[in-house]
Amino acid sequence: MYLLRKNFYYNFLFIFAIISISVLFFCEYVIYYIVLSQCNWPSLDPRKADLSVDSSKFNENPVRAMFISDTHLLGPKRGHWFDKLRREWQMYRAFQTAVTIYKPNIIFILGDIFDEGDWSNDKEFDNYVSRFHSLFSVPDDVRLYTMAGNHDIGFHYAITPYTNQRFVNKMKAPSVRRISSNGNHFILINSMALEGDGCFLCKSTEIAINKIAEQLQCAKGKHNNCTKSKDKLSIYSRPILLQHYPLYRVSDEICNEPDEAPREIKSLQFRERWECLSKEASKQLLDILNPRLVIDGHTHYGCRRIHKDDILEFTIPSFSWRNINNPSFLLGIFTPNNFSLSKCYMPVESTVILIYSTNIAGIFVYLIIKYIPKIILIIFCKIKSR
Repeated sequence: MYLLRKNFYYNFLFIFAIISISVLFFCEYVIYYIVLSQCNWPSLDPRKADLSVDSSKFNENPVRAMFISDTHLLGPKRGHWFDKLRREWQMYRAFQTAVTIYKPNIIFILGDIFDEGDWSNDKEFDNYVSRFHSLFSVPDDVRLYTMAGNHDIGFHYAITPYTNQRFVNKMKAPSVRRISSNGNHFILINSMALEGDGCFLCKSTEIAINKIAEQLQCAKGKHNNCTKSKDKLSIYSRPILLQHYPLYRVSDEICNEPDEAPREIKSLQFRERWECLSKEASKQLLDILNPRLVIDGHTHYGCRRIHKDDILEFTIPSFSWRNINNPSFLLGIFTPNNFSLSKCYMPVESTVILIYSTNIAGIFVYLIIKYIPKIILIIFCKIKSR
């Protein structure tokens, strides 16, 4: 009877361990490849090409860009340690799998990289930056750019010159930046610097935006005061505007995406300068820069809309499962006169939890059915021995 019990326990533990490890490996590694491999780079539609851009001036490969937002790496003050470990592993695995599968040329992270960046002291912020570079490391041939969100440096009223400059220095992310690649111009703007109140950050941001607009006009041949400089653009194309806040909208009620806001909050009215840019700032950006595409985040949910008949705005959801059950990111192919986008969905957290729950229940049911005669025999022998 002793040997029978011993063999039963060993067999039970061995099968339980094998199945548990297999399920863990599937849910924490394999599933990312299965889900993400279902998404592909989009194809360019020649019928959507911008005929105002002279295609004879460029003959380069399209730029393949990846866009994510709102990673919200947890800090020391909010969130349980296991929650922090879990979310960071999920984002690490999703990001690295995506980079491996899609091999983008350039990656943009659209703010709220940290959850407590505006609260952190210098030591905590340095730890944040170190963790970020560890989680979102990229190959040498891939360029990664970031921008500030309100959780990184604070809302407009809370930003100080020190916290702003700390983020700029550590993340190499100035308030306004133009990244030109193969004739495509990506303009990164700090949304919290668009209050228009003449603050230390707003004034310099306004000047920088106007300078970029002048460069675009010069490249287009529609500005009288163009001078030769290192900032001169060789090819004109309508820019891609990247920022943290969405452009002005009343609410998310206009959104119709699989990862849109839940029904109970979808109709809540947005506060200008909190959930979206002000109406004035939005109009100014569209008028001055005339972008062909606007990509932003902040709301944690997906949305798509059209401005001024031909300006597409994409709001991408949070990259963290802590904020949304079905995170996603954006892939885009760009030439100076055309672009195409596809949204890629990551594993749904409720599905992963269901897989774990189902397999745990299945393990116990299987083991009970398989070994129930032996269990009865052990119990019977034990009773009889008394």
